[in-house]
Amino acid sequence: MELKRVVVTGFGAITPIGNNAKEYWENLIKGESGAAPITLFDSTNFKTKFASEVKNYDPLNYFDKKEAKKMDRNSQFGQIAAREAIAHSRLIEDNVNKDRVGVVWGSGIGGLETFETEVLGFAESNGIPRFNPFFIPKMIADITPGNISIEYGFHGPNYTTVSACASSANALIDAKMLINLGKADVIVCGGSEAAVTASGMGGFNAMHALSTRNDDPKTASRPFDKDRDGFVLGEGAGCIILEEYEHAKQRGATIYAELAGGGMSADAHHMTAPHPEGLGAYLVMKNCLEDAGVTADEVDHINMHGTSTPLGDIAESNAIAKLFGEHAYDIQINSTKSMTGHLLGAAGVIEAIAALHTIIHGIVPPTINHFTDDENIDSRLNFTFNHAVEKDVNIAMSNTFGFGGHNACVLFKKI
Repeated sequence: MELKRVVVTGFGAITPIGNNAKEYWENLIKGESGAAPITLFDSTNFKTKFASEVKNYDPLNYFDKKEAKKMDRNSQFGQIAAREAIAHSRLIEDNVNKDRVGVVWGSGIGGLETFETEVLGFAESNGIPRFNPFFIPKMIADITPGNISIEYGFHGPNYTTVSACASSANALIDAKMLINLGKADVIVCGGSEAAVTASGMGGFNAMHALSTRNDDPKTASRPFDKDRDGFVLGEGAGCIILEEYEHAKQRGATIYAELAGGGMSADAHHMTAPHPEGLGAYLVMKNCLEDAGVTADEVDHINMHGTSTPLGDIAESNAIAKLFGEHAYDIQINSTKSMTGHLLGAAGVIEAIAALHTIIHGIVPPTINHFTDDENIDSRLNFTFNHAVEKDVNIAMSNTFGFGGHNACVLFKKI
């Protein structure tokens, strides 16, 4: 059986550095940081008092009041990104067969704000169970693709992938395989997360995972820098329209690139720490190259997972050096988390959108906030520190790794 080709025909985003895909890309190129003091709750007593929140967000600019009350912030973000991507791809105007359009979505946590609000409310109610009737549907991680399909009448495959911070990258890979096998013509694919809450920040602080650079939030996310001290928690959503190549051509869609490869692996090492030798990272990139039928020396750009954690940045850098050999030093690599913070389950798709745009525009965004080299990281690797670089990108990869040792990698090719 010959596998069908998968292409990108639209995208949308709402992020800490832009409330649509155009703003997001422009601010990536400028090297803007989305980190700032927390406004969503009182962080006075928390170790970390900053995060990368979506700015100037009012749900009533996107939903009517009744509709907004039925949706967690996580699901609102997902719906917004999907609407932009669907409009961008002209799916509705072209009257595609909705029975052949699916929605595959990733979220590592789901409706955390809703869960937190309802449980705390019960704790203060003297044991009287007065829960909101929308508590469960607002909270569950799979409600976002359900809401998207309901809004547009899409009857194809519909579900959520949950693999911590790799969730939306796994969603892209699942969507690719569904189209490869002819199970759908189009998949609305993405991820969302809204974990900047008291329990989200408190939980990650308890793990010592977050930066505590409260005196200078904008430079707190500093991947590969010697003085990095953890990641910056972010929120938002991204969406990519994946479509079967011949179907896209037949309806005259704009094709931005081909999703040619997807790789997966497991560290099989530790609940939260990466494999110290980067074994899982090495395998996932190797598997992705093999799936795409691409050789290592053809890769022009890698958007790294690069969270700004002491162990993770070293392991991933070592894996790239090992897999790509001498060609590793010719690849323009970066970590856009230096600007957006870490969007957990939504990280994979917003970073895939960034990688995709390097192909479209021939520019690689910077890794900002680099001040001091780390002697444990190969300085010959080109991390695109502090300034965007113009580069003709034909093949771009994006890495995403999650707690539990889940690794996912996607590869886009110019078409």
